[in-house]
Amino acid sequence: MAEIDEQRKKVEELKKKILEQKKKAEGGGGVDVEAKSREAEAKRSAEEARQRDQKRIVEEASLRAEEELRRKLEEESLRIAEEEAKKKAEDAKRMAEVEARKKAEQEAKRLAEVLARKKAEEVARRAAEESERRKREEEDRKRVDEAMATQTKQAAAMVTFQAYAQALKQAWLDGMMGTEEDAILASLRRTFGISDQEHTGLEQEVQLEIYLEAIMTGWRDGAITPQDSEKLDELRDKFKISAEEHLRLEKQVRHEILRQK
Repeated sequence: MAEIDEQRKKVEELKKKILEQKKKAEGGGGVDVEAKSREAEAKRSAEEARQRDQKRIVEEASLRAEEELRRKLEEESLRIAEEEAKKKAEDAKRMAEVEARKKAEQEAKRLAEVLARKKAEEVARRAAEESERRKREEEDRKRVDEAMATQTKQAAAMVTFQAYAQALKQAWLDGMMGTEEDAILASLRRTFGISDQEHTGLEQEVQLEIYLEAIMTGWRDGAITPQDSEKLDELRDKFKISAEEHLRLEKQVRHEILRQK
């Protein structure tokens, strides 16, 4: 803009000079053709200079606008690329976490199935052994006199109860009753003809026996450790053993230990 103003000033000065010359010429009684030609030439030069300056200014403004647009496009492209890279990194991290969690869950499920299967196989083996023993006893019972039938039947029933009690104890030995174990015991009850009432009585006896053995283990060294106390608390809570029953059993165990010493 400063250059245009400068050109305008030059044009105005030329106009003033031409006007002065023109006045001088008119005062002399004639028209100075050469002065008019110089005036026209000056005007044409000034106009061409003005147009060149405007064209240059427009071109410079256009270049600056293009440069600014290119800079903004580069900044926007860089921002988009950074956001996409960040999103890809987050997606990859999330996928890795999901995959690791899935593998851990699968491994935990597999181990649980293996343990459950082994436990079920052990209970089934014991049940099969007891069943085989029952069969042998049943064969022996058939060979005895009819008069001993009632006694033999009672003995077989006692054996059945013992076998079921052993399986029941094995299931409750760790202080927990799993779904698979409960299903196996239900099958044994149907096989052995054990009623729900009989099952409840046996279960209470087995739980008391397990709890008593835990107390004896704790008092074996002459004192209950915090770990033993915590284990007893867990068993007492799971087996619903009252504080009075606990004190009675503990007293019985301590008396027995002292008697053995």
